[in-house]
Amino acid sequence: MISSLFFYLFAFMTVAAGVAVITARNPVHAVLFLILAFFNASGLFILMGAEFLAMLLVVVYVGAVAVLFLFVVMMLDIDYADMREGFQRHLPIGGVVGLVLLVELVLIFSGPETTIQVAAVDTSRSNTALLGDVIYTDYIYLFQLAGLILLVAMIGAITLTMRHREGVKRQSIAMQNARTREDSVAVVSVESHVAPQAILPDADKDQKVLR
Repeated sequence: MISSLFFYLFAFMTVAAGVAVITARNPVHAVLFLILAFFNASGLFILMGAEFLAMLLVVVYVGAVAVLFLFVVMMLDIDYADMREGFQRHLPIGGVVGLVLLVELVLIFSGPETTIQVAAVDTSRSNTALLGDVIYTDYIYLFQLAGLILLVAMIGAITLTMRHREGVKRQSIAMQNARTREDSVAVVSVESHVAPQAILPDADKDQKVLR
């Protein structure tokens, strides 16, 4: 009885937080509602006995991904007027896609019941060990493919956000390795009780190194 009440509570909060994510006008509030949805989804995992997935959801998605989203949203200069115009412009397409998904869900749940045969599970081992067996034996190639897709996505994000602007100093490994001691170190004679003056590098040489 208590587990059923917790299930309905976590399920309702997950759905409500998900709806709030897409309806919130402030992106920061949307990320906070997303974190709330992750926490309630982890509660559902705990009720199903998958405590490892629950902790993984909190640590990875809440502790890393959602916090990263929050920092990015807070650091970006977002024009909310343009966001609302884009939302209104794409609202018909989004409505059609949502309607198609709703029809598919109705057809799935209203269709004939199917019987799923579940293989026997070794209850003497933890679900973390069983999950590791499944991922790293049966689905090892798909797991490696998922990692490759994430790597390509990371490289694409870095490439898209890399900006070449004038006046911005950029690092050149080849030029740094080509620097000699004479270009970097200067030996000066400082008189007693006199503060040393800063030695400014040559402008042409500095620009040559930083390019």
